[in-house]
Amino acid sequence: MDSARPTPKANAGIAHAQTREELAGLRKFLTAAAFLLLCFCLPLYQVTVFALHSEFSSYIILIPFISGYLAWIERPHFYPTGATLPAGWAIALWTGGLGLLIWAALTFFDSTRPELVELLGLTMYAMVLLLAGFACHFLGRRTLRYFAFPLAFLLFLAPFSAAVENSLETFLQHGSSMVAQAFFEVAGMPVLRTGTYFQLPGFNMQVAPECSGLRSSMALFLTSLVAGQLFLRSPWKRAILVLIVLPLALLRNGFRVFVIGELCVQIRPEMIDSWIHHHGGPVFFALSLIPFSLILYYLFKSESPTAQTARPPQN
Repeated sequence: MDSARPTPKANAGIAHAQTREELAGLRKFLTAAAFLLLCFCLPLYQVTVFALHSEFSSYIILIPFISGYLAWIERPHFYPTGATLPAGWAIALWTGGLGLLIWAALTFFDSTRPELVELLGLTMYAMVLLLAGFACHFLGRRTLRYFAFPLAFLLFLAPFSAAVENSLETFLQHGSSMVAQAFFEVAGMPVLRTGTYFQLPGFNMQVAPECSGLRSSMALFLTSLVAGQLFLRSPWKRAILVLIVLPLALLRNGFRVFVIGELCVQIRPEMIDSWIHHHGGPVFFALSLIPFSLILYYLFKSESPTAQTARPPQN
Protein backbone atom coordinates (compact mmCIF):
# COMPACT_ATOMS: atom_id res chain seq x y z
CA MET A 1 0.00 0.00 0.00
CA ASP A 2 1.46 3.38 -1.03
CA SER A 3 2.10 5.91 1.74
CA ALA A 4 0.18 9.15 1.44
CA ARG A 5 2.18 12.10 0.18
CA PRO A 6 1.33 15.76 0.55
CA THR A 7 -0.20 17.20 -2.58
CA PRO A 8 1.27 20.30 -4.24
CA LYS A 9 -1.74 22.20 -2.92
CA ALA A 10 -0.98 21.05 0.62
CA ASN A 11 2.69 22.04 0.26
CA ALA A 12 1.64 25.50 -0.93
CA GLY A 13 -0.60 25.81 2.11
CA ILE A 14 2.26 24.90 4.47
CA ALA A 15 4.61 27.39 2.79
CA HIS A 16 1.94 30.08 3.01
CA ALA A 17 1.46 29.35 6.71
CA GLN A 18 5.20 29.58 7.32
CA THR A 19 5.34 32.90 5.48
CA ARG A 20 2.53 34.25 7.62
CA GLU A 21 4.33 33.04 10.74
CA GLU A 22 7.55 34.77 9.63
CA LEU A 23 5.73 38.02 9.00
CA ALA A 24 3.94 37.73 12.33
CA GLY A 25 7.25 37.35 14.17
CA LEU A 26 8.70 40.34 12.37
CA ARG A 27 5.61 42.46 13.04
CA LYS A 28 5.70 41.58 16.74
CA PHE A 29 9.36 42.57 17.02
CA LEU A 30 8.86 45.83 15.11
CA THR A 31 5.81 46.66 17.22
CA ALA A 32 7.73 46.00 20.44
CA ALA A 33 10.70 48.04 19.16
CA ALA A 34 8.42 50.96 18.21
CA PHE A 35 6.77 50.88 21.65
CA LEU A 36 10.20 50.80 23.30
CA LEU A 37 11.42 53.79 21.28
CA LEU A 38 8.26 55.67 22.22
CA CYS A 39 8.92 55.00 25.91
CA PHE A 40 12.50 56.22 25.54
CA CYS A 41 11.74 59.22 23.29
CA LEU A 42 12.74 61.75 25.96
CA PRO A 43 16.14 60.14 26.75
CA LEU A 44 16.77 59.75 23.01
CA TYR A 45 16.06 63.45 22.51
CA GLN A 46 18.34 64.34 25.42
CA VAL A 47 21.21 62.20 24.15
CA THR A 48 20.82 63.76 20.68
CA VAL A 49 21.04 67.27 22.14
CA PHE A 50 24.01 66.21 24.26
CA ALA A 51 25.82 64.79 21.22
CA LEU A 52 25.18 67.91 19.16
CA HIS A 53 26.83 70.06 21.84
CA SER A 54 29.71 67.70 22.64
CA GLU A 55 33.02 67.78 20.80
CA PHE A 56 33.84 64.16 21.59
CA SER A 57 30.40 62.48 21.57
CA SER A 58 29.19 63.91 18.26
CA TYR A 59 29.63 60.43 16.71
CA ILE A 60 26.51 59.31 18.61
CA ILE A 61 24.34 61.01 15.96
CA LEU A 62 25.55 58.50 13.34
CA ILE A 63 25.17 55.34 15.44
CA PRO A 64 21.46 54.58 14.73
CA PHE A 65 21.92 55.23 11.00
CA ILE A 66 24.95 52.92 10.78
CA SER A 67 23.20 50.25 12.83
CA GLY A 68 20.07 50.54 10.70
CA TYR A 69 22.08 50.20 7.50
CA LEU A 70 23.91 47.13 8.80
CA ALA A 71 20.58 45.55 9.74
CA TRP A 72 19.05 46.49 6.37
CA ILE A 73 21.75 44.76 4.32
CA GLU A 74 21.20 41.61 6.38
CA ARG A 75 17.45 41.49 5.66
CA PRO A 76 17.74 38.52 3.24
CA HIS A 77 18.84 36.42 6.22
CA PHE A 78 15.61 36.80 8.18
CA TYR A 79 14.59 33.36 9.53
CA PRO A 80 12.17 33.92 12.43
CA THR A 81 10.67 30.42 12.05
CA GLY A 82 14.01 28.75 12.86
CA ALA A 83 15.10 27.49 16.25
CA THR A 84 14.72 30.16 18.92
CA LEU A 85 16.98 30.92 21.84
CA PRO A 86 16.00 29.65 25.28
CA ALA A 87 13.64 31.99 27.10
CA GLY A 88 16.33 32.61 29.69
CA TRP A 89 18.24 34.82 27.23
CA ALA A 90 15.37 37.25 26.81
CA ILE A 91 14.59 37.21 30.53
CA ALA A 92 18.23 37.92 31.41
CA LEU A 93 18.39 40.85 28.97
CA TRP A 94 15.09 42.31 30.20
CA THR A 95 16.23 41.91 33.80
CA GLY A 96 19.51 43.67 33.02
CA GLY A 97 17.70 46.51 31.25
CA LEU A 98 15.24 47.03 34.08
CA GLY A 99 18.08 46.87 36.59
CA LEU A 100 19.92 49.67 34.78
CA LEU A 101 16.74 51.76 34.72
CA ILE A 102 16.37 51.32 38.48
CA TRP A 103 20.04 52.27 38.91
CA ALA A 104 19.48 55.41 36.83
CA ALA A 105 16.39 56.30 38.88
CA LEU A 106 18.25 55.84 42.17
CA THR A 107 21.11 57.96 40.86
CA PHE A 108 18.67 60.69 39.85
CA PHE A 109 16.75 60.81 43.14
CA ASP A 110 19.65 60.11 45.53
CA SER A 111 21.92 62.83 44.17
CA THR A 112 21.27 66.55 44.41
CA ARG A 113 23.11 67.17 41.14
CA PRO A 114 23.28 63.94 39.13
CA GLU A 115 25.61 63.90 36.12
CA LEU A 116 23.51 64.02 32.95
CA VAL A 117 26.05 62.01 30.96
CA GLU A 118 25.94 59.16 33.48
CA LEU A 119 22.13 59.09 33.52
CA LEU A 120 22.03 59.09 29.71
CA GLY A 121 24.60 56.30 29.58
CA LEU A 122 22.64 54.06 31.95
CA THR A 123 19.38 54.80 30.11
CA MET A 124 20.80 54.03 26.67
CA TYR A 125 22.36 50.79 27.87
CA ALA A 126 19.01 49.82 29.39
CA MET A 127 17.16 50.57 26.14
CA VAL A 128 19.54 48.45 24.06
CA LEU A 129 19.30 45.52 26.50
CA LEU A 130 15.50 45.65 26.41
CA LEU A 131 15.55 45.81 22.60
CA ALA A 132 17.90 42.83 22.47
CA GLY A 133 15.53 40.96 24.77
CA PHE A 134 12.65 41.53 22.34
CA ALA A 135 14.88 40.33 19.49
CA CYS A 136 15.72 37.13 21.34
CA HIS A 137 12.04 36.56 22.13
CA PHE A 138 10.51 37.20 18.71
CA LEU A 139 13.29 36.39 16.22
CA GLY A 140 14.89 33.08 15.40
CA ARG A 141 18.39 31.94 16.27
CA ARG A 142 19.60 32.18 12.67
CA THR A 143 18.26 35.70 12.33
CA LEU A 144 20.02 36.80 15.51
CA ARG A 145 23.31 35.47 14.15
CA TYR A 146 23.20 38.18 11.49
CA PHE A 147 21.48 40.92 13.48
CA ALA A 148 23.58 40.61 16.64
CA PHE A 149 26.22 43.11 15.51
CA PRO A 150 23.77 45.90 14.50
CA LEU A 151 22.06 45.45 17.87
CA ALA A 152 25.33 45.50 19.80
CA PHE A 153 26.52 48.54 17.84
CA LEU A 154 23.65 50.51 19.36
CA LEU A 155 25.50 50.38 22.68
CA PHE A 156 27.55 53.31 21.40
CA LEU A 157 24.44 55.44 21.79
CA ALA A 158 25.49 55.67 25.43
CA PRO A 159 27.97 58.52 25.99
CA PHE A 160 31.10 57.80 27.99
CA SER A 161 31.14 59.09 31.54
CA ALA A 162 33.41 62.03 32.30
CA ALA A 163 35.78 59.75 34.24
CA VAL A 164 36.15 57.31 31.32
CA GLU A 165 36.58 60.12 28.79
CA ASN A 166 39.24 61.81 30.93
CA SER A 167 41.08 58.51 31.42
CA LEU A 168 41.16 57.82 27.69
CA GLU A 169 42.25 61.37 27.00
CA THR A 170 45.09 61.19 29.53
CA PHE A 171 46.29 57.85 28.18
CA LEU A 172 46.38 59.12 24.59
CA GLN A 173 47.97 62.38 25.71
CA HIS A 174 50.91 60.64 27.40
CA GLY A 175 51.18 57.89 24.78
CA SER A 176 51.33 60.44 21.97
CA SER A 177 54.03 62.33 23.87
CA MET A 178 56.19 59.21 24.07
CA VAL A 179 55.77 58.52 20.36
CA ALA A 180 56.54 62.16 19.49
CA GLN A 181 59.74 61.98 21.54
CA ALA A 182 60.80 58.91 19.55
CA PHE A 183 60.18 60.79 16.29
CA PHE A 184 62.26 63.76 17.51
CA GLU A 185 65.13 61.48 18.52
CA VAL A 186 65.10 59.62 15.20
CA ALA A 187 65.15 62.96 13.37
CA GLY A 188 68.14 64.11 15.46
CA MET A 189 66.26 66.92 17.18
CA PRO A 190 67.54 67.67 20.72
CA VAL A 191 64.56 67.16 23.01
CA LEU A 192 63.86 66.94 26.71
CA ARG A 193 60.45 65.57 27.68
CA THR A 194 58.84 65.75 31.11
CA GLY A 195 55.47 64.07 30.95
CA THR A 196 53.65 65.93 28.20
CA TYR A 197 56.03 68.94 28.21
CA PHE A 198 58.70 69.24 25.50
CA GLN A 199 61.81 71.43 25.61
CA LEU A 200 63.06 71.96 22.07
CA PRO A 201 65.83 74.28 20.79
CA GLY A 202 64.44 77.78 21.37
CA PHE A 203 60.90 76.54 21.89
CA ASN A 204 58.80 74.75 24.54
CA MET A 205 55.42 73.13 24.03
CA GLN A 206 52.93 70.82 25.72
CA VAL A 207 50.61 68.12 24.43
CA ALA A 208 47.38 69.45 25.92
CA PRO A 209 44.36 67.20 26.64
CA GLU A 210 42.50 68.63 23.65
CA CYS A 211 45.48 67.60 21.49
CA SER A 212 45.28 63.95 22.55
CA GLY A 213 43.49 62.88 19.36
CA LEU A 214 40.62 61.28 21.27
CA ARG A 215 37.94 62.17 18.72
CA SER A 216 39.85 60.87 15.70
CA SER A 217 40.86 57.75 17.63
CA MET A 218 37.22 57.03 18.43
CA ALA A 219 36.30 57.58 14.79
CA LEU A 220 38.99 55.11 13.71
CA PHE A 221 37.82 52.60 16.31
CA LEU A 222 34.21 52.72 15.08
CA THR A 223 35.46 52.49 11.50
CA SER A 224 37.40 49.34 12.35
CA LEU A 225 34.31 47.71 13.86
CA VAL A 226 32.13 48.46 10.84
CA ALA A 227 34.82 47.60 8.27
CA GLY A 228 35.53 44.29 9.98
CA GLN A 229 31.83 43.43 9.93
CA LEU A 230 31.45 44.32 6.26
CA PHE A 231 34.63 42.87 4.78
CA LEU A 232 35.93 40.15 7.11
CA ARG A 233 34.41 36.86 8.19
CA SER A 234 37.08 35.54 10.54
CA PRO A 235 36.48 36.68 14.16
CA TRP A 236 40.18 36.80 14.99
CA LYS A 237 40.93 38.90 11.90
CA ARG A 238 38.19 41.30 12.93
CA ALA A 239 39.85 41.45 16.34
CA ILE A 240 43.22 42.23 14.73
CA LEU A 241 41.68 45.08 12.78
CA VAL A 242 40.27 46.57 15.99
CA LEU A 243 43.49 46.08 17.96
CA ILE A 244 45.62 47.95 15.42
CA VAL A 245 43.58 51.11 16.07
CA LEU A 246 45.49 51.95 19.26
CA PRO A 247 49.04 51.85 17.79
CA LEU A 248 47.81 53.70 14.69
CA ALA A 249 46.20 56.37 16.88
CA LEU A 250 49.38 56.86 18.90
CA LEU A 251 51.56 56.97 15.79
CA ARG A 252 49.23 59.43 14.06
CA ASN A 253 49.02 61.84 16.97
CA GLY A 254 52.69 61.49 17.88
CA PHE A 255 53.61 62.28 14.28
CA ARG A 256 51.37 65.34 14.37
CA VAL A 257 53.10 66.62 17.52
CA PHE A 258 56.46 65.95 15.86
CA VAL A 259 55.52 67.88 12.71
CA ILE A 260 54.27 70.88 14.69
CA GLY A 261 57.42 70.88 16.83
CA GLU A 262 59.67 70.71 13.80
CA LEU A 263 57.82 73.59 12.15
CA CYS A 264 58.13 75.72 15.30
CA VAL A 265 61.89 75.05 15.56
CA GLN A 266 62.84 75.10 11.88
CA ILE A 267 60.61 77.99 10.73
CA ARG A 268 59.37 80.10 13.64
CA PRO A 269 57.65 79.55 17.02
CA GLU A 270 54.48 81.23 15.74
CA MET A 271 53.76 78.04 13.78
CA ILE A 272 52.18 76.75 17.00
CA ASP A 273 49.17 78.90 16.01
CA SER A 274 49.20 77.79 12.39
CA TRP A 275 46.41 76.07 10.47
CA ILE A 276 48.12 72.68 10.72
CA HIS A 277 47.90 72.86 14.52
CA HIS A 278 44.34 74.08 14.92
CA HIS A 279 42.67 72.53 11.85
CA GLY A 280 45.07 69.87 10.59
CA GLY A 281 43.46 66.96 12.45
CA PRO A 282 41.50 65.65 9.44
CA VAL A 283 44.68 65.61 7.37
CA PHE A 284 46.51 63.40 9.84
CA PHE A 285 43.40 61.24 10.27
CA ALA A 286 43.34 60.70 6.51
CA LEU A 287 47.02 59.72 6.65
CA SER A 288 46.25 57.10 9.31
CA LEU A 289 43.63 55.60 7.00
CA ILE A 290 46.36 54.62 4.53
CA PRO A 291 48.03 51.95 6.71
CA PHE A 292 44.61 51.01 8.11
CA SER A 293 43.27 50.36 4.60
CA LEU A 294 46.38 48.37 3.65
CA ILE A 295 46.01 46.15 6.70
CA LEU A 296 42.30 45.69 6.01
CA TYR A 297 43.08 44.75 2.40
CA TYR A 298 45.71 42.24 3.50
CA LEU A 299 43.34 40.64 6.02
CA PHE A 300 40.60 40.49 3.40
CA LYS A 301 42.84 38.89 0.78
CA SER A 302 44.27 36.41 3.29
CA GLU A 303 40.83 34.89 3.83
CA SER A 304 39.82 31.96 1.68
CA PRO A 305 37.62 32.77 -1.34
CA THR A 306 34.70 30.93 0.24
CA ALA A 307 35.09 32.87 3.49
CA GLN A 308 34.95 36.16 1.59
CA THR A 309 31.60 35.37 0.02
CA ALA A 310 29.96 32.70 2.12
CA ARG A 311 28.05 33.21 5.32
CA PRO A 312 28.67 31.14 8.45
CA PRO A 313 26.88 27.78 8.38
CA GLN A 314 23.27 27.99 9.49
CA ASN A 315 21.84 25.66 12.11
